[in-house]
Amino acid sequence: MKILVCISNVPDTTSKINFTDGDTKFDTNGVQFVINPNDEFGLTRAMWFKEKQGTTVHIATVGEASVEPTMRKALAIGADEAIRVNAAPTDGFFVAEQLANIIKDGGYDLVIAGRESIDYNGGMVPGILATLLGMNFVNTCISLEVEGTTATAIREIDGGKETVQTSLPLVIGGQKGLVQESDLKIPNMRGIMMARKKTLTVVEPIEATVATKDAKFDKPMAKGAVKLVNSADELVDLLHNEAKVI
Repeated sequence: MKILVCISNVPDTTSKINFTDGDTKFDTNGVQFVINPNDEFGLTRAMWFKEKQGTTVHIATVGEASVEPTMRKALAIGADEAIRVNAAPTDGFFVAEQLANIIKDGGYDLVIAGRESIDYNGGMVPGILATLLGMNFVNTCISLEVEGTTATAIREIDGGKETVQTSLPLVIGGQKGLVQESDLKIPNMRGIMMARKKTLTVVEPIEATVATKDAKFDKPMAKGAVKLVNSADELVDLLHNEAKVI
């Protein structure tokens, strides 16, 4: 089995977020970037298949040269090869078209993407990929087993879980539960040294649709000042007369 894991390069959730050019562009200065958590769950599951079934695991990213440290981390975790499409990931449809162009001739049996990235939370890429490639698709996937050409997946649905069975080739939108956080792999020194020697291929983007653009970003409103109260009566009075919620 040959697996491709789609990797997004996203800001660490502890980073301070700012915008420039009239709040139309994300300011990357001082921001630490990491593997998108949903993608990391997928990568870890791919490593499980590699260890248990001897599969080949490639990773792919749409991004400029600045994303390569994140890709090298994925290689250090255990991926065999990396492919970078040399373009800024402008929107979900553009990214999906670039990835589909890589996948269509790559002979991949399983494509693992995160359900969504934690920066823009678009949640578009896995489904568009499956449509463009004519592959089966399971979203919100929290468990995956493969026997031969048959895949059994569990996915989250409203109010519960659903077990589905389908055939390869397959695209999944993975998330937490595909593996547990305790299963995530931290690159060791040997993995880091080996990653330096692994193939990282850079390909130029194809002409593709940019269906959306960022018009403006707004930060959440700042939290108001905290008011301390000394008694339950005072709290009830404030909720009734000031907040007007009771």
